[in-house]
Amino acid sequence: MYNIGYRIVNDQDEAEDVLQEAFISAFNSLDNYRGDSTFGAWLKRIVINKAINQLHKRKLDRMPEDETFDVKEEEEIDVLDGFPFTVEKVRDAIERLPDGYRSVLSLYLMEGYDHGEIAEILRITESTSKSQFNRAKKKLKELLEEG
Repeated sequence: MYNIGYRIVNDQDEAEDVLQEAFISAFNSLDNYRGDSTFGAWLKRIVINKAINQLHKRKLDRMPEDETFDVKEEEEIDVLDGFPFTVEKVRDAIERLPDGYRSVLSLYLMEGYDHGEIAEILRITESTSKSQFNRAKKKLKELLEEG
């Protein structure tokens, strides 16, 4: 749960605060847990929501939600074939992404949410989620290539 919060807020202290707030919130809301999903999935959603709220407190840095900023989705290719970067280098590059890019990238690639769900979580449009994801991939590639 800490890793989920950390990937979104990108700060150890804030991730610890997010986790603490999430556990307090979950404990206080145990009677609201309906069992529709596993307890872990329910708790994970609380952690994600708390982390997103923390980003909003920091004034989430993202591009305007204007359709003119949409970027076409790129065709997927096997990026692991001959992948020249270490895990540490990729992790460092992800941490250097702007908050908005890192949040969408983490929610999509690491947490498995689709763009509709990400749009709902971050309170943005689905096309903005897709644009942020594509920009994040492009920026991540630039960061990795510059070393």
